[in-house]
Amino acid sequence: MDWKSLFFTADGRIGRQAFWIGWLMLLGVHVVAGWVPLIGWALGLAALFASVCLYTKRLHDMGRTGWWQVLPIVLGPVLILGSAMTIGFGALLGELTNIGDGWALAGVGGLFVSLAIAFVVMIGFTLWVGTAEGQPGENRYGEPPLTTVLA
Repeated sequence: MDWKSLFFTADGRIGRQAFWIGWLMLLGVHVVAGWVPLIGWALGLAALFASVCLYTKRLHDMGRTGWWQVLPIVLGPVLILGSAMTIGFGALLGELTNIGDGWALAGVGGLFVSLAIAFVVMIGFTLWVGTAEGQPGENRYGEPPLTTVLA
């Protein structure tokens, strides 16, 4: 497997070692993209696409569809939106009952808890994808990865 097919195609399967090498490289790209003002956005989008391809191929090796990676991506915003609604309802309730901002402050605590849960879910998903064994033999996504060395 070469670098281009590792990062820019979602077809096929990769093993755990190739996944972690690619994941660490993309982490570095995301860090650098955060420092570069204008080009960083384009670099970050390219790295995001490469990350989706990387996760998809690793999920393929486990015999699962690449759509599994949508679960932690959707769970985070749902939790955050729920917490934001709690803050808004808390502020409204505080205004209606003349209690003050205590209700909204409680909602902010819920927001931080939601962010922490979303972070833990994403880390857990990454660890699951990166450490689970692939299916031995051929599956519907192709032959198992034969080599762990990238050219």
